[in-house]
Amino acid sequence: MKPAMVTIALAGGLCLSAAMALYAASPPQKGFDADIARHAQAMIDEGRKTFRYDTFGSEAFWGDALQLHKAIAGEKSGGVGPGVSPKTALAVGLKVDVDALPDALKKQLKAGKINLDDPATTVALLKLNAVVGVTAFTNPDGGVKSMGIQCAFCHSTVDNSFAPGIGKRLDGWANRDLNVGAIVNLSPDISSVAKVLGVDQNTVRTVLNSWGPGKFDAELFMDGKAFNGSKSGATLIPPAFGLAGFNLHTWTGWGSVTYWNAFVANLEMHGQGTFFDPRLAHPLRVLVPAQNGCDNVRNEVHLITPQLADLHFYQLALG
Repeated sequence: MKPAMVTIALAGGLCLSAAMALYAASPPQKGFDADIARHAQAMIDEGRKTFRYDTFGSEAFWGDALQLHKAIAGEKSGGVGPGVSPKTALAVGLKVDVDALPDALKKQLKAGKINLDDPATTVALLKLNAVVGVTAFTNPDGGVKSMGIQCAFCHSTVDNSFAPGIGKRLDGWANRDLNVGAIVNLSPDISSVAKVLGVDQNTVRTVLNSWGPGKFDAELFMDGKAFNGSKSGATLIPPAFGLAGFNLHTWTGWGSVTYWNAFVANLEMHGQGTFFDPRLAHPLRVLVPAQNGCDNVRNEVHLITPQLADLHFYQLALG
């Protein structure tokens, strides 16, 4: 083929591709279709916000009851013990959202001018809302008075684009580096957990240490069984993406995606909402929840139920 003919053929191909692209492009939406598109986008935006930042009032448990924020802050910052440095936090699988960091701080990190062995740096990151899945609540003087967790705590990670454990969020990915048991074990007071399970605190700490990274025993508060024989009852944290078309969400087929969201927010995250499941009232099958009224949870404030629809919509959008 002559060069001129090749040029004409290429030009024709490009024109055809452009025409096909124009034909395939959706026309501008008008009327009710536009309303649907706006509503869908609003639900995704609200669902993302809920997934990433909503504690559902869980700070009443993780902060006020367990006092976990005090262990993280350390004695020098008004807490207890040595505190948790950024290096330690990253070592137990916590992640940092690079988009939440000011440019000046990123430059200092790149230059090695930030002390990653100082718990005060961890507190500063919490105040920036940069620790994925964790929210700190502060006093007027700047001290941390409590902390809560979000869905993103277990079901998000980062792409490590800035440094290991620091990067852009990857919502829906199970954080298989996260050592939930080790993090909870930092708490200076786990008597509230021990009381629910009917054991002493040392037993609870032994169980928490048995989980390991990327695992969580969601059934511990249901059957009170920490081990299946000699094996830990903890299972891999499931992802929260790719759920469109799936009914039963968990490895055990316990309930639907929407059921599991409500279950976890109320009974595992210890948020403040409403939850009802008569199966949890059977003392021979699920002794722990039956004794603690988990079958019929009622709170004066409703911080969970109004958020669940948008949360589910966002999850379904995570392909």
